[in-house]
Amino acid sequence: MERGGGGGMDALPDGVVQHILSQLSSARDVAACAGVSRGMRGCVPFLPALYFPRGAFDAAGGAAAADDAIGRMVEAAARLEELVIYCPFSAARLPRWLAVRSASLRVLELRMDSAVSSGAGSGHLDCIGAVANLEELRLWGLTMTRAPAWGQLERLRVLEIVGAAVRDVAVNGAVGACPNLTDLALIGCECSGAVAMTLPLVERCRLDFVGSGNCSLALAAPLVESLEIQGFCWISLQGGIRLKHLTIAKNTGTGSVYNIEIGKLPELEKLSLRGVQWSWGAISSVLQCAGEVKYLVMKIEFCGDHDTLEPFPEVDLVDFFNSHPKLIKFEIHGAMFAAMCQKNSLKNLDSRFSITCLEEVLITVRSPLNAELKLNTLESLVKYSPRMRRMVVRISQMKNCHGSADGFFEEICKFMYMNNGRVRIE
Repeated sequence: MERGGGGGMDALPDGVVQHILSQLSSARDVAACAGVSRGMRGCVPFLPALYFPRGAFDAAGGAAAADDAIGRMVEAAARLEELVIYCPFSAARLPRWLAVRSASLRVLELRMDSAVSSGAGSGHLDCIGAVANLEELRLWGLTMTRAPAWGQLERLRVLEIVGAAVRDVAVNGAVGACPNLTDLALIGCECSGAVAMTLPLVERCRLDFVGSGNCSLALAAPLVESLEIQGFCWISLQGGIRLKHLTIAKNTGTGSVYNIEIGKLPELEKLSLRGVQWSWGAISSVLQCAGEVKYLVMKIEFCGDHDTLEPFPEVDLVDFFNSHPKLIKFEIHGAMFAAMCQKNSLKNLDSRFSITCLEEVLITVRSPLNAELKLNTLESLVKYSPRMRRMVVRISQMKNCHGSADGFFEEICKFMYMNNGRVRIE
């Protein structure tokens, strides 16, 4: 480019300038470009996306400066499709911004914990219902005490709510307003009560609830393929014939997983059960429905229906693997492994038994008690698994002062040497 008059950024063809600007989204970058070129300022209406990061206006005066800048840029960006606001802003201004771009906006992401208003998480979000063409909605740090007045967001496919304090009626109402979701994620939400959802098109779903209260879930999702559930005591799932990945956990709050109602899962590939305490009925119910599973993770500490923590009941090794004939990879925590190492756990072993598909096992051992039975179970797993490639025995939280710990560890080391290449100790 020539130096002097007629050169510089303003000499670029309009099409090139528009293409450059279309690659920008950060408000800082847009403002910097507009400050060096009249052509850039004229192309702001062609911006497809605007992103306002946290701290973007700290030096300029905080929320008041942010409101003015966001308002100017949103009104100027006539073709705006994506709006992301992480910086502090006045929630009372949100309805105007969304109304201005309701026809073009497709993606909206807001950090409501940065919004300046006493009612930021409730009434001000009703204006989202005016954005009829919205396809993706992500909300952070809000408080919802009632169902939002969104009407029906028919085009919304992705809904994510993170770190929210919500009531069950608000959750049910928000999800009910989005009948055509394919992806739903409620992560780190504080809620108690009864959550009921009908999700006819959802394929991926994550429901991660925290808090001290007991919460129940009734979910109907006939097309779901990936489902993660955390924090519920009672679970009912209708559908699941397409489910490939299922995780159920209860790691926070009080109470255990008391009851799970679920149908057969013929396509299930990975099942993960985690938590401090589950009732044995809930565990058995899920395992019976997951007969086709290929990858199983069992990390539950105790059984018991109420406050009393109880060990797992005895599990017959032969019955367990005959009920899960396609199991390829198995991760088993101390409690479930101990249940397979009881007096009668191996009584049905004979020469006809074979764990035909099992290739990898990770076993966490936390106690040297019943050392002989545990070694017998380890040996049986290797002996009757012709395709076994790797067994990892993880010794965790075992007290060295326990009288039988040293002898148990010696036997485990001998077992490893006898199966060199396939068994490893961690």
